[in-house]
Amino acid sequence: MSVEKKKGKEPKKKTKEELRLETEDEYGNVSEKESESRLKKDTEKYYGKNCKNNTKKSQKPKYSMWQNTAYYISFAWKEKEKKIIFLSLLLVGFVILNSMVSLYISPVILSIVEKKEPVTKLVFTILIFTGVMMICSAAIAYINNYLPYVKITVRAAVLDHINHKTMVTSYPNVNNDEFIKLVAKCQKITEDNICTTEMIWETLSDLLRDIVCFIIWLLLLSSVDRRMMLVIFATSIIGYFVNRYVNGYEYRHRDELSGYLRRQWYVNNRAKDYSAAKDIRIFGMRPWLEELGNQTMAAYMAFRKRVEGTYIWARVVDLVLTFLRNGIAYFYLIRLVVEGEITAAEFLLYFSAVGGFTVWVCGILSGLTMLHRQSLDISTVRECLEYPEAFLFEEGEHIQPDPSAKYEIRFEDVSFCYPGAKEETLSGINLTLHPEEKLAIVGVNGAGKTTLVRLICGMYDPTAGRVLLNGRDIREYDRRDYYALFSAVFQNFSILAASIAENVAQMDEGIKEERVRACVEEAGLKKKIESLTGQYGTLLNRKVFEEAVELSGGEMQRLMLARALYKDAPVILLDEPTAALDPIAESELYQKYNEMTQGRLSVYISHRLASTRFCDRIILLEGKQIAEEGTHEELLAKNGRYAELYTVQAKYYQKDGTEESSVKNPENMEEEGGMSDGIVRLDEKTEQISSLYFVDERSGE
Repeated sequence: MSVEKKKGKEPKKKTKEELRLETEDEYGNVSEKESESRLKKDTEKYYGKNCKNNTKKSQKPKYSMWQNTAYYISFAWKEKEKKIIFLSLLLVGFVILNSMVSLYISPVILSIVEKKEPVTKLVFTILIFTGVMMICSAAIAYINNYLPYVKITVRAAVLDHINHKTMVTSYPNVNNDEFIKLVAKCQKITEDNICTTEMIWETLSDLLRDIVCFIIWLLLLSSVDRRMMLVIFATSIIGYFVNRYVNGYEYRHRDELSGYLRRQWYVNNRAKDYSAAKDIRIFGMRPWLEELGNQTMAAYMAFRKRVEGTYIWARVVDLVLTFLRNGIAYFYLIRLVVEGEITAAEFLLYFSAVGGFTVWVCGILSGLTMLHRQSLDISTVRECLEYPEAFLFEEGEHIQPDPSAKYEIRFEDVSFCYPGAKEETLSGINLTLHPEEKLAIVGVNGAGKTTLVRLICGMYDPTAGRVLLNGRDIREYDRRDYYALFSAVFQNFSILAASIAENVAQMDEGIKEERVRACVEEAGLKKKIESLTGQYGTLLNRKVFEEAVELSGGEMQRLMLARALYKDAPVILLDEPTAALDPIAESELYQKYNEMTQGRLSVYISHRLASTRFCDRIILLEGKQIAEEGTHEELLAKNGRYAELYTVQAKYYQKDGTEESSVKNPENMEEEGGMSDGIVRLDEKTEQISSLYFVDERSGE
């Protein structure tokens, strides 16, 4: 027994797997197949089995290199950045001219000396060649200094198109992992001056220069011996295809690379995230995060080793082919001059041409390789910009604005399931939203309230059934016109880093100041805003502006109400906008909503059942369907699920076990003195009750 105890106190020996993971060069010292196998095991250990998708072997680009090149040139032309095309061509012309002068200057001078021609001719020739070279050098320097500015404008245009795509794309795409990955890659491609969207112009210029010079040098050398040209062509073609195959390696494994980079980003940002500082310290997460970071870095470095190893072999092949190409050419030229078949000046010309020819050949190979790699980035940009849309926009029928029009929205046997979810979130919904009606949608968390609102406003299309606007399927309309019918106040809203007036109007020019003031006053925020130094010009968001102000939660909600009012849409949606407020503030805000939505179709979402008592109709979502429907009084009289949930919530608004009248009119609580804090405290208990019912809608459970 004592021996066993003693053994039990000994430190546990590390397994082979643990020792393997501690080896810095572990991944790099094994075969590619074994390396990928180990990578898969290690990533699955820390990130789950879904990581197997990161080791996808092959993924061909959607467009060819020449298609992408033509696309990018035409893009610059259409975006009125034609200047970069002309400047690039002009640069190539001067570079070629300078190269020709450099090639011929020595043979021409040597020929003059051999023929013993007058010194004046020699001096005159030197001056001409020197002058042309100086002009070319000056022109090249000027163009190279001006080109970066033009390149930036083209890159900025690409970035504008990407940003436009993300802002106008169908809402399902915003939650689509594939689209999100494409946008992230596009941002990387357009983030600085050395990215593809700028450097491709340099690659194209160099490649065009190399091709033209290659042809000129080829014609020159072909007069010597065509067999020598055959050898040069053969070695060049072999080198090109080797480089092309090798260059595609990283693209074929781009999803694997993206997975590593995403995990690195997550670990690094989580470690620096101030909001996570308490959790890291209280729960001792530092060792775990560090281990996670080390594992991620090891996997990433293994990938880089495989990539660089592949590139090394390509460079070795290039070196061998270049040696073979130049060796044969130099040997043949030396034999010709020894045998007296060519003069010393001709030998110098051809000798220089062979050296230059090798440079042009290598330049073409290198340029094509670089262009192929950059083409993959352009292909990514095109895939993002051309990503398919779920809705009709320009192709759909337009909805003509009509302030006097009344709109009815009807659901016909609507079901919806989130992509990847096992179960439907909503099933068999039949519902009609009448013009000028106040409709409340209630239910426990996860019942599908937000999903139903997204279907109402056309953010998603149903997976089964139809949503009709005045009797017509909304999928037939231009979706942007359909969105224009709605104004909304969401629980999670976006505030622009701009002035209060710009946030209300959602624009920076053409703001109707009187309308802004009227909407702010209707929203009950006039007194607060006019007490500020800058009033309606006061800036928001201190992350951008040091002089900005910060509004409270209730003030922000009123500002969002003012924004909704400014749009003056016929349908208003309110998706739990008061979830973070106390009952008194919530009651006041809902009173404002009730006043401001007169004459409009309005939809309210709330988990606090008492908040929506003023609505014309209340529907209770439960079990993926509409469980109950009616007014507040009718639903209580049914003594069903709604009444049960209402009773559970209401008892927490009681004092000493007796329900206060202030449940119906929370404003009275302040008059009774000292009750406001009690309400907030009791409301927290209500939130706790609600949290018992929390289910993620996207899970479908």
